[in-house]
Amino acid sequence: MADIHERYPLLGFGQAVIGPPGSGKSTYVRAMQSMLAKLGRKACIVNLDPAGEDEQGAAVSLKELLGLEEVMAELHLGPNGALLYCMEYLQENLDWLRGRLQSLRGTYFLLDCPGQVELYTHHPALPDILRRLGGWGLRLCAVHLVDSHYCTDPAKFISVLCTSLSTMLHVELPHVNVLSKMDLIEQYGRLAFNLDFYTEVMDLSYLVDHLTSDPFFRRHRRLHEKLAEVIQDYGLVTFIPLSIKDDETLKQVLNSVDKATGFCFGETGQNLSNLMSVAVGADFHFASTLAFQEKYVENEPHSVEEEALDE
Repeated sequence: MADIHERYPLLGFGQAVIGPPGSGKSTYVRAMQSMLAKLGRKACIVNLDPAGEDEQGAAVSLKELLGLEEVMAELHLGPNGALLYCMEYLQENLDWLRGRLQSLRGTYFLLDCPGQVELYTHHPALPDILRRLGGWGLRLCAVHLVDSHYCTDPAKFISVLCTSLSTMLHVELPHVNVLSKMDLIEQYGRLAFNLDFYTEVMDLSYLVDHLTSDPFFRRHRRLHEKLAEVIQDYGLVTFIPLSIKDDETLKQVLNSVDKATGFCFGETGQNLSNLMSVAVGADFHFASTLAFQEKYVENEPHSVEEEALDE
């Protein structure tokens, strides 16, 4: 075991923040960096998105190596093709990234990743990059952000569950799924069920029943039932509710990430009481979900039975 540690010395701990465009990844990264600073943990931002704006105060940015616009101009590619090229280029030139990260050894790394879903569900470049980072001694947890307003649309929520499951299987990292922008959850409609139904991903047959109450989706009921069965058979997808404005929810996410990476089980300079406070309760989100229900979900859930009575 000692030989392994000598060969692959610990580079540090960190989060690979992933998710579709508009899910709040960059906002989350900045908020998490601020939270870690309050806790006395030095953190740095690593911007791996060649398409996004440079993070304020980012210690490392992929744009130092190449940018999306220059790739589009020189190779006459569209934005999606150029992004794939950038990821493949980084994959072939990881010594550049390794050198930059080695100079920051011992820092907590926040990797702000691109937003194209295909990078996490189909294309091999980014998952390979993340795996090789692990080989250098960087213990990463994937934090997958999903906009919480998808919960108000059963069809979109099933799609989100399929995407989350596919991402977990493709990326192959310890994984924490997050419902972001929880303070805006009912901006686009009412929830059909209590919030814990969505965070714990309970019996999805109720969601299928609610979905097929719409004549447009009724003809595809069998398809939705099979998708729900696949999601439940794996039993991997659950969510942590998050509002950037609420520090307690950020701490809840951080606690789960620290347990997933092993940070909470020991690092030089941490005392035992801190370790236990992080480890205990890292997987128990029911109380925080109830708090979100009371704070942000103003209306009672609108059930299928209520709809039948309305008709």
